[in-house]
Amino acid sequence: MTKHTTDTEWSNKSKNLLRSELKRKGVTYAKLFDMFSKIDVNGNEKNIANKIGRGVFTLAFFLQCMSAIEVSEVRL
Repeated sequence: MTKHTTDTEWSNKSKNLLRSELKRKGVTYAKLFDMFSKIDVNGNEKNIANKIGRGVFTLAFFLQCMSAIEVSEVRL
């Protein structure tokens, strides 16, 4: 990214990174919601889809997703 990268571009990058990891693992939003309950994370399928769709979520949410789908390493 250039030094003039906008917040929207960063949001798109984070959204695409998360979506690609979900796709690589074959995990839908519904399945991610089910996986969240196994690691004691609250939420619902619609909220998960909205957060990822907007690309605006906390690092904590990202780490919860990675933990749920058992990804321990991501490449930027």
